[in-house]
Amino acid sequence: MTGLTTHVLDTALGIPAEGLHIDLYRLTGEAREKVKSVVTNSDGRIDGGPILSGADFRTGEYELVFHAGQYLRRQGFAISEPPFLDVIPIRFGISDEQAHYHVPLLLSPFGYSTYRGS
Repeated sequence: MTGLTTHVLDTALGIPAEGLHIDLYRLTGEAREKVKSVVTNSDGRIDGGPILSGADFRTGEYELVFHAGQYLRRQGFAISEPPFLDVIPIRFGISDEQAHYHVPLLLSPFGYSTYRGS
């Protein structure tokens, strides 16, 4: 499979993060073009296949923006104002149009991690 996928796991509760809003941007120099907005399903993944695929999946720099604060508030976590984690941007590059890029987010109210998955 080629394309870009993601999923979000709530490591504080030990469950997939359902209902988390994510925006995808393509970066060109200082310009930022919104490509797509999606919301995670009950498995913490995106319905309908890859976020980016086909002719839209091309080399370049991208940014996934995870709206974590909204999700964490809905889960009932005591979130300060302003929250420690609210919007989490992850910038990455796609260099191989024949590859699969999986960019997951492991999330808790006070920390997160990511990696290039398979």
